[in-house]
Amino acid sequence: MTAIDQQGAASGRPGGSFGDRLSMRTKRLLWIWSFLAIPILFYSVIRFYPTLQAFYLSFTNWDLLRPAKFIGTANYVKLFKDPQFWKVFKNTFTYLIVGTPISLVLAFVIAFYLDRVRILHGFIRALYFLPYLTTAAAMAWVWRWFYQPPPIGIINDVLGMIGIPQQPFIRSTDQALYSVMVTAIWAGLGFQIIIFMAGLRAIPTTFYEAARIDGLGEWAILRKITLPLLKPTTVFLVVFSSIGFLRIFDQVYNMTTNDPGGPLGSTKPLVLMIYQTAFNSYAMGYAAAQTVVLFTILLVVSLIQLWVLREKK
Repeated sequence: MTAIDQQGAASGRPGGSFGDRLSMRTKRLLWIWSFLAIPILFYSVIRFYPTLQAFYLSFTNWDLLRPAKFIGTANYVKLFKDPQFWKVFKNTFTYLIVGTPISLVLAFVIAFYLDRVRILHGFIRALYFLPYLTTAAAMAWVWRWFYQPPPIGIINDVLGMIGIPQQPFIRSTDQALYSVMVTAIWAGLGFQIIIFMAGLRAIPTTFYEAARIDGLGEWAILRKITLPLLKPTTVFLVVFSSIGFLRIFDQVYNMTTNDPGGPLGSTKPLVLMIYQTAFNSYAMGYAAAQTVVLFTILLVVSLIQLWVLREKK
């Protein structure tokens, strides 16, 4: 018998193995980190390593055929001097600034009134959520068909019936971006409605009962109770929707497939520019620089939104 075992036997405790000497809290922490180690490692490999690699490639000239050559900040200088980039930058922020508030307001209004519907509630909610389950490519092609000239395009047919001249929609440099935006708003509307409804259902009914006892009207209840208590849900959807509009790609690519990002680049977002630079021109270093700029935009916009919408104590 070892000295440790003799000491344990003398004190009336079992043998002094390493596991027996660990406290319950330490054992729990070891189990937790054992389970987390594999997901953390996996996430680091598929997320952090490619991100760091993109930062490195943004300082190189690489075309997939030859080894990457370090060129410093030349890609960034070229990017910020490119007029096409600033046009794409403007398009991307137009999607963000116009699309995000419209989609959130629509989703809240629909969720607010749908929450009060008692007949066929589940069926109506499923109808709104169905577009979110549909693939973006399929939805974009359906909307592209809607926007066609008569007699093919349904929207122009309806406009003709009420005496409004037919519109060019995605064939116009002025209307194409907003036509694509409508499709993107419709695609994400169902998800936003479901999240808003979950937020509305989480508000205790006692607040509403007390407000009505105090004589508050529906508008006052909405402004003083519903909207403030719905703020965490709203913050989440603002950030989530903003990221979606900044990364818009599928709708643009599929609705303008003959001239991706057209006409004349009027609908091209930054993600599509990155795709064309990487896989049409094979300028991987230049595409990596564009990716870093997009990452920076996403980070800055998200942090600003979280700061503006933060809880004020």
